Amino acid sequence: MSIPQLDFDPYTDKALSDPFRHHDDLREAGPVFGLSRYSCYGMARYAEVQAALKDWQTFVSGRGVGLSDFSKEAPWRPPSLLLEADPPLHDRTRGLMNKVTALPGLKARQAEWNMTAKAIVEPLIGAGSFDAVAGLAEAFPLQIFPELIGLRDDGRENLIPYAMSVFNAFGPRNALLEQSSVDAAGASAWVADSCKRQFLKAKGWGADLFAAADRGECTTEEAERLVRSFLSAGVDTTVNGIAAAIQAFAENPEQWQVLRRDPSLVRKAIEEVLRYSGVAQTFFRTTSRELEVHGELLPEGSKVLLFLAAANRDPRRWNNPDKFDITRNASGHVGFGFGIHQCLGQMVARFEMEAVLSAMVESVEEIRVAGPAVRRPNNTLFALGSLPVQLIPA
Repeated sequence: MSIPQLDFDPYTDKALSDPFRHHDDLREAGPVFGLSRYSCYGMARYAEVQAALKDWQTFVSGRGVGLSDFSKEAPWRPPSLLLEADPPLHDRTRGLMNKVTALPGLKARQAEWNMTAKAIVEPLIGAGSFDAVAGLAEAFPLQIFPELIGLRDDGRENLIPYAMSVFNAFGPRNALLEQSSVDAAGASAWVADSCKRQFLKAKGWGADLFAAADRGECTTEEAERLVRSFLSAGVDTTVNGIAAAIQAFAENPEQWQVLRRDPSLVRKAIEEVLRYSGVAQTFFRTTSRELEVHGELLPEGSKVLLFLAAANRDPRRWNNPDKFDITRNASGHVGFGFGIHQCLGQMVARFEMEAVLSAMVESVEEIRVAGPAVRRPNNTLFALGSLPVQLIPA
């Protein structure tokens, strides 16, 4: 076999702090390459990554979307009925979740979310430097998302450390995973309790899932695990998406002026943020059979690391891909995955990002960098820990 073998480790502190610097080398290595440190393969070009995400029969998720192969070792938690499941189980649970999270219900909340976003944004305008992660990117989702699910009022701050530990677990068992597991032990216990029927409010997506269980559409245990899926992926996508949007506009002030001149570009801008920012860097799949990729054979049972963020900046797919351009047609990006396993919370994230940007676009002349951004290291996500900015009033 002539598949190039790379000694590159995507999980070092250096690689996680600036993954984009390595993406050109990964894409140029070939359509598929070996990562010798982890005895797995990788793909970083758009065409191959998108094709693998679409071909769920060959690149399966049920054996885990992290480095661990659930067919060879025990899962570190009961597997997700969505992210770590394949049809027919995936189709049944996804169908149920799609009914619970139907678009009309989300649209009905837009006016309320817009008001909440304005109430958070307005005191920040002209008020000097603040941390856009804690003060806005976390503050807004933590105010509205728990109510959407029907979570209890106490302990909602546990959602972020819990989600970060979950996404760390998709990588190797390195020091980062071990430390985040220790740090999130209390948060994980809170989440485990909060998914149970008796801790949920009478109204919300959580109650809707248990009502479905009462109708026989799923078991009570499945309903509890599906609530957990909301809590695992429903906050981090939005927090990091909002933070990435603020950073992108702060570092590209001409693009903020483009949006101010034409606020109708807000949804297009969100897609460009998702393509450009690389919040979700990687996910694994496992090959269910021997297959050929550009003349090279991958054995059955191979773990394949899909570099989503590298694919989203592949010059074979995008013109001038390293430029943040909100007039670009970014549709087709794989920032939320692709195919049947696309992120369940993607519409929630989009609506929340739109609420925040819309609350800012009329009243904020400039998003000004007020200090160095600090990364929050994670084995899967490219996340911000803090982002000092100023909102200059119009």
